[in-house]
Amino acid sequence: MPRMKTVVQERDRRSLRSKESRRIVKRLFEYLNQDKMPMFFVVFFTAAATILDILTPWILGLGITSLYDTLKAGLGVDYDYLKKIIAILIALYAISSIFYFARGRLLVTITQKMIYTLRKELSEKIRRLPLSYLDQFSVGDLLSRMTNDMESIVSNMRQNIAQIISAVVTIVGTLAMMIYIDPRLTVISLIVLPISGLVTAKIASIGQHFFRLKSHHLGRINGYMEEIVSSQEVVKSFTFEDKALAEFDEINEELYDNSYKAQFVSGQIMPLMGFISNLGYVAIAVLGGYFVYAGTITLGAIQAFFQYSRKLNQPISGMAEVIGALQSAISAADRIFRVLDAEEEVEADDPVALEHAKGDVTFKDVYFGYEPGQTVISDFNLHVEPGETVAIVGPTGAGKTTLINLLLRFYELDSGSISIDGIDIRNLTRDELRSHFGMVLQDTWLFTGSVYDNIAYGKDDATAEEIEEAAKATYADNFIRTLPNGYDTKITESGSEISQGQRQLLTIARALISNPDILILDEATSSVDTRTEKLIQKAMDRLMRGRTNFVIAHRLSTIVGADTILVLQDGNIVEQGDHASLMALEGEYYKLYHSQFEGKEI
Repeated sequence: MPRMKTVVQERDRRSLRSKESRRIVKRLFEYLNQDKMPMFFVVFFTAAATILDILTPWILGLGITSLYDTLKAGLGVDYDYLKKIIAILIALYAISSIFYFARGRLLVTITQKMIYTLRKELSEKIRRLPLSYLDQFSVGDLLSRMTNDMESIVSNMRQNIAQIISAVVTIVGTLAMMIYIDPRLTVISLIVLPISGLVTAKIASIGQHFFRLKSHHLGRINGYMEEIVSSQEVVKSFTFEDKALAEFDEINEELYDNSYKAQFVSGQIMPLMGFISNLGYVAIAVLGGYFVYAGTITLGAIQAFFQYSRKLNQPISGMAEVIGALQSAISAADRIFRVLDAEEEVEADDPVALEHAKGDVTFKDVYFGYEPGQTVISDFNLHVEPGETVAIVGPTGAGKTTLINLLLRFYELDSGSISIDGIDIRNLTRDELRSHFGMVLQDTWLFTGSVYDNIAYGKDDATAEEIEEAAKATYADNFIRTLPNGYDTKITESGSEISQGQRQLLTIARALISNPDILILDEATSSVDTRTEKLIQKAMDRLMRGRTNFVIAHRLSTIVGADTILVLQDGNIVEQGDHASLMALEGEYYKLYHSQFEGKEI
């Protein structure tokens, strides 16, 4: 009984995979058929060229029969008839080649447009997905879906579409000609078809499993390589090279193993199909020879039948290759469609416009956890007046950065509300909400481009004068002018051309030029030396003036002048007040402060 249950479950799983594969193929063809007319001409040219190819064996058979009969009768060669046959064949081959060429050009256009649309939709989709979903993937895995999986689809679909259309027309047309020549021999060929179909379907179902695993491990290896390459300094400084290589080898071994199995299994289809087809040829040769001897069929007709028999098996064998290639395309498309079908960030049905935020921020009864049942923020309440500077301190994991993530709607609340100027942030679009914020993070982020471009990222229409003023205000102008090309100096994403502190100065200038209503500083000065920190602090004082500011800090010297200091523990406010009042309490803040400045616990 347990064995019977296992067999039934396996059969159900295969049935589900088969239905899912059909759904993915149908969806891919919907992308291919975006423009009806080009696809119509692809079908037309393929069908027309295939029909012309089907006619050539019969016409060639007529020539052979004519030559055999005239020579047998001692009448000599009928050159005029043979010239006519040759001319017709050349014309058919030429027209067929033109049709195939036109089809190829159209297929390139169609498949490239399909992949362009998929890339565009995937890029736009990622923008609309919540961080909670994107956190499930490594950067390398997402890039693999955007590049490797896309290329797998386009390279396989471009050839397979033509083969599928040609196979259908070839099978129908060839069977018609075979029945016309000799129905008895046609029956033998038809016996081979269901056997070939069963063998192909069985092997394809096995191969599909390995192709899915191959795509999965390809994403893993891309993600791992992205992490290792982007963290070479850390890898080398901790002599992690051997361990990294061992981990890479492990993933690479799994990729190799599943790629090998996928290719091996799909590669067995052709040999088995050839074996089955050859058995059919033997039967046709024996019976066909007997029919020619008996005079019930001409030599040219049996020659044409042999060609048609091969033509009938070619699309069937070709479909074996198509199925193998489609398995790879289906696996790649499945990974892409899973992202495209993911649940998006929900926007308000009737969003409110907020032209200028005064900066009145209220957290009311906020509960939040990254995972169900694991609360990080519990019953959190806070009111921040416009223009007030709120500093948030506490041990690692206390919920400091989580509050900022909730304020910017990177994550949604489990319950409670957050409002700005009395408007629930869920009634604002995310773009509208975030346009009122400026952020300077502990982890600096730059992109490949000039210094001008990196600062101007905070304001699309920023002028050169505004960029230079922002750089001067954040004390970045001095070091920028010492660069080889000043503001036009090209820097890379890693920013290895400049120091970590200089990178931070550029991100602060970027925040300044955006002129935000509410400013968020998450350890903004943690990567700079003491002298630079003092300069930045002066710039920050000017930047924060007249704005509502949230400052996350471990260096308590930077928040002594804050209007309100919140001390968090386990997602709750355990102390609240200004620096003087909290020091007078001699509580958690007092301990944190003295542990930093005296180097010991109190």
